[in-house]
Amino acid sequence: MGGKLIVLSGPSGVGKSTVVKGVMARSQTLQFSVSATTRPMRPGEVDGKNYFFVSRDQFRQMIEQQALLEYAQYVGNYYGTPEAPLNEALEAGRDVLLDIEVQGALRVKARRPDAILIFMLAPSFRDIEARLFGRGDTAPELIRERLERARWEYTQAGQYDYLVVNDNVDKAVSEILSIIEAEKCKTSERLHLLKEEL
Repeated sequence: MGGKLIVLSGPSGVGKSTVVKGVMARSQTLQFSVSATTRPMRPGEVDGKNYFFVSRDQFRQMIEQQALLEYAQYVGNYYGTPEAPLNEALEAGRDVLLDIEVQGALRVKARRPDAILIFMLAPSFRDIEARLFGRGDTAPELIRERLERARWEYTQAGQYDYLVVNDNVDKAVSEILSIIEAEKCKTSERLHLLKEEL
């Protein structure tokens, strides 16, 4: 039986990166899917660990070669999920976590209806504003663009399987791990156990 594909999305400033780190630290079996991006590397990021940092030409080549499960443009940069390592992990029975934006998540769901989509919310929209302005590394125009994008992303949350409010990182991490565990306990996932007994 293959692994589970878990997709986590939410607006910039909602705390996804922090929660993903917590989920990965507490899970023994989950594998993180590293996305490709054309955006510049941030301080502390590592190529191949946080993202595969590629040029626009390299990204276009990946699109032409159909090497991406999904891709989208977000705030002027491209992001996409390389398909080969993802398929390899799932076929080996490992669960894989994707941290991708809404457009990409909906494309994944269209191609892989069994994907589990989790949308992360901030306690309030003001929290997102405060986090984005508090970073101090982003131009105000770009922050306004991200806030507008966040409003649109919130309108898409109803297309997700689960909503997690990030009002406490440990609680959000626990909820996501519980969702993954519950999905593995569904009858459709365990019906083969009954058939083996009969």
